[in-house]
Amino acid sequence: MNLRLKGTTALSFAVCMLSAPVFADMNAAKAFLDSEIGDLSTLSRADQETEMQWFIDAANPYSGMEINVVSETIGTHEYESSVLAPAFFAITGIQVTHDLIGEGDVVEKLQTQMQTGENIYDAYVNDSDLIGTHWRYQQARNLTDWMADEGAAVTNPDLNLEDFIGLSFTTGPDGKVYQLPTQQFANLYWFRYDWFNDDVNKADFLAEYGYELGVPVNWSAYEDIAAFFTGRDLSRLGVEGDVFGNMDYGKRDPSLGWRYTDAWLSMAGAGDIGEPNGLPVDEWGIRVNDNSQPVGSCVARGGATNGPAAVYAVTKAIEWLQNYSPPAAMGMTFSEAGPIPAQGNVAQQMFWYTAFTAATVEPDLPVMNEDGTPKWRMAPSPHGAYWVEGTKIGYQDAGSWTLMKSTPVDRAQAAWLYAQFVTSLTVDVRKSHVGLTFIRESTIQHDSFTERAPRLGGLVEFYRSPARVQWSPTGTNVPDYPKLAQLWWQNIGDAMSGAKTPQEALDGLCADQEAVLARLERAGVQGEFGPLLNDESDPEYWLSQPGSPKPMLENEDEAPVTVAYDELIKSWQQ
Repeated sequence: MNLRLKGTTALSFAVCMLSAPVFADMNAAKAFLDSEIGDLSTLSRADQETEMQWFIDAANPYSGMEINVVSETIGTHEYESSVLAPAFFAITGIQVTHDLIGEGDVVEKLQTQMQTGENIYDAYVNDSDLIGTHWRYQQARNLTDWMADEGAAVTNPDLNLEDFIGLSFTTGPDGKVYQLPTQQFANLYWFRYDWFNDDVNKADFLAEYGYELGVPVNWSAYEDIAAFFTGRDLSRLGVEGDVFGNMDYGKRDPSLGWRYTDAWLSMAGAGDIGEPNGLPVDEWGIRVNDNSQPVGSCVARGGATNGPAAVYAVTKAIEWLQNYSPPAAMGMTFSEAGPIPAQGNVAQQMFWYTAFTAATVEPDLPVMNEDGTPKWRMAPSPHGAYWVEGTKIGYQDAGSWTLMKSTPVDRAQAAWLYAQFVTSLTVDVRKSHVGLTFIRESTIQHDSFTERAPRLGGLVEFYRSPARVQWSPTGTNVPDYPKLAQLWWQNIGDAMSGAKTPQEALDGLCADQEAVLARLERAGVQGEFGPLLNDESDPEYWLSQPGSPKPMLENEDEAPVTVAYDELIKSWQQ
């Protein structure tokens, strides 16, 4: 990971800070601002120093305390752990051990703390996918009340919550904010801009399919493009080896669940209209009533997890994986499949996380030009045949600081200071240049990203566009994310392996989800907002109602539509 620091490196800076005496004054703060931040901030130097002075003063009662926090291992959190945590210690005197572990392990630790009341970590960077869990169980401190009460003295007056672009993702139906975003990334469409603009490829595609090669607006166009490039000889463009029109993964593994809970059904059009998530039926196919109580997942109870749109979504994913992807992809996990497009033989990918941007713009990769610009671009994801305007079209991860009620107040206060430090206006532009996981509107609009945008393949343009609101994390319809999420990879894995048809696998998934909902209902642990399952009805009753679940279309192969990438960008800018 190239941090491109001025006058130092992340490693040497971290070592310096770890070995430095605890000043807890402006000496350490100025050293940090000089060596690490410079002009990569939305604040002037004077305002940076004012903000650092606030941290120094607010942290004084906790100086000498040692706290423990945890996050998953991605570049943004590596930077927080290796650079920002030592800087925070030098500036405030609070020593932070910022552990980096797997995403599944973070959820497991959080679950254990919820179940036992033992304070394992003083703060978690926990995906906002758990917002429905936190709101219903009430074991996480809601930050709205925290900032007004026990956390008031340690809440930065310049935190500027309105600047956080993902705050709606971390807000419960009660209007309370439960988590503070610290990194965000979306799953978008990725494609070889150079191949799509090659005159020979354009002419051949037009001759074969009767329309222009461009960014696919719908899945029909994506499928045509996948077929066109798979097996195509691009040696005249310097491409060696086999070329593929799609990249994905299919191994029966927990990461297969993310592939589908991360909004694949919404991209097909399975859910209802709504922002940030569909209501009453969300992208998991879970229906809620007017009291936000989950009432069903299967079509027979008004859900959509096993409805025609969901079956279409899984069927297409399997077909594309089998027909247009590298043969090894079916046996790959998320982490194994991630680097493949950057190796230079994939034309497009429907489901590509922008968290891969930093690793995909490294010099000397086959997908990079000599001038440091990418040969690829990212664009909005195509939508499936069941999608309608106003429905979310993709997933956005929002790793967010979460304080559990089982954490002692003083430890939570110290951890809250650290959470605000690593998301502060002083720090955020620099951190965003490292991890490219935007959380603040002011950072997205910073001049340094205007200058860097041509080297980031459309990332800046997307986050500055009005389109970004159609990408969101799991919402509040999901009452217990840890219990329900694990059901997805097991059932989808049956469809991937051929052990079951997509319909059979989704029938099993929705039944498993309803079994969990029924257990939660019987236990009554989520109070008045816990599940209250509908009685089963003839599925045709629900399929005939407006909205989701949607009846099967007579023709799921809609007319293909593409758009020129450069025109798309212009429309955003206008």
